[in-house]
Amino acid sequence: MADTGGGSQLITVEGPALGSTTGRLTWWDRRGPHWVAAGSAPARFGANGLTDGATRQQGTNTTPTGLYGLPYAFGNAAAPPGTAYPYRRATARSWWCEDNASRAYNRWTEGLPADCRASESEHLADYAAQYAHALVIGFNYAHPVHGRGAGIFLHVNGKGATAGCVSVPAAAMSSVLAWVDRSRDPHIAIGTERGGATAVTAY
Repeated sequence: MADTGGGSQLITVEGPALGSTTGRLTWWDRRGPHWVAAGSAPARFGANGLTDGATRQQGTNTTPTGLYGLPYAFGNAAAPPGTAYPYRRATARSWWCEDNASRAYNRWTEGLPADCRASESEHLADYAAQYAHALVIGFNYAHPVHGRGAGIFLHVNGKGATAGCVSVPAAAMSSVLAWVDRSRDPHIAIGTERGGATAVTAY
């Protein structure tokens, strides 16, 4: 890895190539100079595979490659046992605004803002299984650029590929939430296995 975000916990997500819709998620602990795998699980990506996070556009059903922080966890269900990471419980009023015209773009809102269309956003309670437990991936999050994409999460598997998120089996998601530690500054690196600009080792 060129950069792990400076912390001592790291999640890597690797697909064989940019067009891949499946791959592997592994979570790692830094022990001295070495990274040691703490767990691993099969992962799913966007229906159109992976794409360079620097040029990704909204609505492309692609998962952005890159190195990102993990702002907080959330879910429709209570946090799994052992979870110490900041965790927000979704309600019937919880939305993720993805409307490019809204000032709340790429943010959680309780109640839908007047300038955020429901048709352009996600009502979190509608995804009871997928968002039973999730981590926000900090893609386009700190300073959102409208049109680049919103609502990129690590969450529980649904029936197939995602709209751009990374998904894993429910048991793996619970294990990640019990493992992740805010004091250790965890990050997630998403990329391809092979060399090149989008290789996970390039981030």
